[in-house]
Amino acid sequence: MMEVLRPVLVNINGRIYRKNQVQEESYEEEEDDYPYSAAAAEQCLDEPCDAYNIEQTDKGFRCAIDVPSVLYKYIIGKKGETRKRLESETKTSISIPKQGVEGQIVITGVHRAAVASAVTRIEVLIDSFRRKQPFTHFLSFALNHAQVQQGFVRFREQVLERCGQDAGVDESIFQNPAKLHLTIGTLALLNEQEVTRANELLQQCQDVIRDITEAKPLPVEVRGIEYMNDDPSMVDVLYAKVAVQDKSDKLQQIADKLVECFAAAGLMERERERVKIHGTVMNTLFRKDPSAEDKGASGRPNAKDREAFNAKNILQMFGDYYFGAFELNSVQISQRFSTDGTGYYSSAGCVTFS
Repeated sequence: MMEVLRPVLVNINGRIYRKNQVQEESYEEEEDDYPYSAAAAEQCLDEPCDAYNIEQTDKGFRCAIDVPSVLYKYIIGKKGETRKRLESETKTSISIPKQGVEGQIVITGVHRAAVASAVTRIEVLIDSFRRKQPFTHFLSFALNHAQVQQGFVRFREQVLERCGQDAGVDESIFQNPAKLHLTIGTLALLNEQEVTRANELLQQCQDVIRDITEAKPLPVEVRGIEYMNDDPSMVDVLYAKVAVQDKSDKLQQIADKLVECFAAAGLMERERERVKIHGTVMNTLFRKDPSAEDKGASGRPNAKDREAFNAKNILQMFGDYYFGAFELNSVQISQRFSTDGTGYYSSAGCVTFS
């Protein structure tokens, strides 16, 4: 009963839909095949007539929607079954560009309601698979100021010297000094159009950010370390704490506003009420792959891929360690697994505080 009174809501491209409670219908997945979920395609009850740009034509109605080419296969389905079923159930025709070619998926039909139904089903289906895509970009505050990098290098040297014999502690699990950062939230931007859209949205947030900072750089301090699990002797990630020097919550406000904005646009999932203000300094994912990055709560890396370390002595000796201070003056859309001329991540968009 509560499911009916308080249904689950889904945000797709900034539009809110209500989910129905339906029996999931699944198919065994084969290599390079993708199962069609009747539940995923039929969950939306609310189909506002003005939600889509449905055009009237000589033969009926037509609607074109933007879908990244990497997701075409989920609409086509195993041996074309998904598309055939969608076409049959909605009495429409669905035209999909060739794999790897960016373009629009075009839905045509005799009746407007049929086209609207097909578009809704496709968007819900795509949204379910989009959530499974690894993130490609992330909103970040760069913490790699020269003073902080120097402080981090000293921290690494001292930890290895004083705690190097502790279980799991070695040089391989330390962050690259040039890539020290604070992650605000992750983004799966699957083509250039989506990267452009995210950058435009970030530019729109600039006035809000400058209202918070009073159009000035934000003096911040990186001091102290913390962990997030219950056992300090079995830790996977250690974080540096980041705070505004005047003790205000301006940095928190900026981070929360950005997540609110990007989540409302359907570009980011909001994982918690407030963004956790911290920067990774040690991570066991780096042990096997120096280019690996903390995936956050949504990544849930498999425990077998990690070898925890004993952080008890590190926390005791360096709990209030001072990494440095600097004036933070920008937020950027950083590209995962990339490097720019300074050693930081390549930027797909940036706004300044002043």
